Amino acid sequence: MTEMPAWAGRARVVMLGRPGCHLCEDAWKVIGAVAGEAGATRAEVTLDEVAEADREEYWDKIPVTFVDGARHDFWRVDEGRLRAALNS
Repeated sequence: MTEMPAWAGRARVVMLGRPGCHLCEDAWKVIGAVAGEAGATRAEVTLDEVAEADREEYWDKIPVTFVDGARHDFWRVDEGRLRAALNS
């Protein structure tokens, strides 16, 4: 996939995940804390909300984090890396 999906731009930080995913829950906590400190908007998108091509691209990488519409991290969210991205 070469273009970022439109849903990746819903907020400054977007997490693609699925209900019941413990890694997603952990990532969302980090995103909430860091985005809150930075005053950045955040949104959660589930695999059920995205196009089939996006599900195929990302299903094995969730949670996938996007910052400013570009893929930032997958599987885990590194707090320091996210903070640096939001402060750049």
